[in-house]
Amino acid sequence: MDYYRKASKTFQNLLDLVDNSLSKIESILLGTGVLLMAANTIINVIGRFVFDHSFFFSGELNRILIVLITFAGIGYAARKGRHIRMSALYDALPKKLRKVFMIFITLCTSIVMFGLFYFSLGYIDKLMDSGRILPALQIPVYITYVWVPVGFFVTGVQYFLTAIKNLIQKDDVYLSTEVIDEYHDVD
Repeated sequence: MDYYRKASKTFQNLLDLVDNSLSKIESILLGTGVLLMAANTIINVIGRFVFDHSFFFSGELNRILIVLITFAGIGYAARKGRHIRMSALYDALPKKLRKVFMIFITLCTSIVMFGLFYFSLGYIDKLMDSGRILPALQIPVYITYVWVPVGFFVTGVQYFLTAIKNLIQKDDVYLSTEVIDEYHDVD
């Protein structure tokens, strides 16, 4: 029994390390992306209205940053338990069945995310073969979409970690590795 507890604790520490590392990377990507997009937009507006000159690359740069923010954000939303959920059936279940249901949901979602990761790699491969480049920035178009498979992969990992967390932790139901499913009575 003592061996099982040590192994479980070691495994939990490993999961926490992976989760915390992904969290830091996502936070940096999201923060930097939002700040760069805001700065790019503000500088372009000032340039357009004050100096009567718009930056030719501003639209393309913002498009790249939107893809980055969107696909870095899906993993972040999964970590914070902030994805949209259809929970009428789930909410009606007793706690033990909610836990089983959550494990099933997170494993299925993880599989879907890894499937999308796989297909997005194929899409990027096709973009690489096309040789297309962005007109203003003169960089290959596939670089713009590199964040798509990264986001799907990180989200798949996040949902998988949530399933593992629900398997390891016996008492609570976890919506994500950080968020416990709790119900509060409304007065």
